[in-house]
Amino acid sequence: MENQNTAFRPSLSLLDATMIVAGSMIGSGVFLVSAEIARNVGSAGWLTLMWVLGGIVTIIAAVSYGELSGMYPKAGGQYVYLREAYNPLVAFLFGWTQFSVIQTGTIAAVAVAFAKFSSYMIPAFSEENYLLNLGFLKISAAQIVAIISIILLTWINTRGIKNGKIIQTVFTLAKLLSLFGLIIFGFLLGAKQEVWDANWTNAWQAVSLTQDGGQITTTLLSGLALCGAVAISMKGSLFSSDAWNNITFIAAEIKNPRKNIGRALFLGTLLVTIVYVSANLMYLAVVPMHDIAFAAKDRVAVVAAQQIFGNSGAYVIAIMIMVSTFGCNNGLILAGARIYYTMAEDGLFFKKAAELNEHKVPANGLWIQCLWASLLCLTGKYNDLLVMVIFGVLIFYVITIAGIFVLRNKRPDIERPYKALGYPVLPMIYIVVASALALLLLMFESGYALSGLLIIVIGFPLYYLAMKTQKSV
Repeated sequence: MENQNTAFRPSLSLLDATMIVAGSMIGSGVFLVSAEIARNVGSAGWLTLMWVLGGIVTIIAAVSYGELSGMYPKAGGQYVYLREAYNPLVAFLFGWTQFSVIQTGTIAAVAVAFAKFSSYMIPAFSEENYLLNLGFLKISAAQIVAIISIILLTWINTRGIKNGKIIQTVFTLAKLLSLFGLIIFGFLLGAKQEVWDANWTNAWQAVSLTQDGGQITTTLLSGLALCGAVAISMKGSLFSSDAWNNITFIAAEIKNPRKNIGRALFLGTLLVTIVYVSANLMYLAVVPMHDIAFAAKDRVAVVAAQQIFGNSGAYVIAIMIMVSTFGCNNGLILAGARIYYTMAEDGLFFKKAAELNEHKVPANGLWIQCLWASLLCLTGKYNDLLVMVIFGVLIFYVITIAGIFVLRNKRPDIERPYKALGYPVLPMIYIVVASALALLLLMFESGYALSGLLIIVIGFPLYYLAMKTQKSV
């Protein structure tokens, strides 16, 4: 750890760390995901509950990670926790999945969301504006704009952690203030008592909503069908809150990391949960439930903003999402390369990724990440990839939090400046809930879950190939 701390510059304060947690979590999900949840569970009470539960589960996971971050405040974060609790193979499988799909796929998806909403201001940036159409390969203006944004943020972050933290803090504060502004204006200017009352009538009657030719069909849910609907809905709320663990990847660059990472994890996840739940209560005060469920292209926030601000509402939301996604991607790009840095130090990634440039950042890792994320933008399959790994992401969270129990037994002597809140009850609750969600996803979205599992399994031969190469050098 001494080598890492002398190589990296610990320059991020508690505020910077909290902004990275919150900023990496808030992308475009809160503006879109409520439509899918509303179709799955169909009532105000259940819609709100999905966001509340998603927030609670996320906070439990985050405060549990606080113990691990205090024990191992090193670059790579979760990769290091898995290596120390289990073995290098488990850590590699996590790192491989992060690089191949999770981190890079998220960067690609967020960048394309940025470009798509930029087209509100500049129509030429539209997804429908194809710059190249070869039949088997279509490249739109939105994809090119997305790649340019990834390259720009990567370049900025190669110039030092200070540049990245300034962008992160400024953009995260901007999107938090704009979200709170939207929520407040929503309640003050757009709220209608009759809409609120109608939405909360039969608020706890779980139903599935489908639309066919303008005709809406309502199906009551109970038993296993309800469990499946809850799992699919929480998939949306949980992964709108994902990427909070990115702060652990840059532990070596945080001041007093043993304590500040745990604090930032709690403060950031709590803040985002409050924003998400408040935003959905605002939607329910402004937009009828059926309009939430069947908003055009799932853009619930656009429907709400049009009720609040009139025709200019779509532009208000477009600007908010542009700010949100740009800041979100900065945090993802900044943090991701630190995993590859530590993997490369272990001989499990490209050797050049373990080098720091004159600004004390892993520039090679940043550019490798940039290249793969940009290629994912061109495939147009980034959203499919993200859905595939949702199952795997849950599994890695479960394994990591189970690592707290393993390390309490394996390394009882190591200093723990921050202990998991509510241990052993809260970490165990997370393990049970996340495992149940993973099992339900395996049952109800088996194609995606099995595909995600396949991506992880591909990591096994790659690990042994890397180990063989390492021995032959």
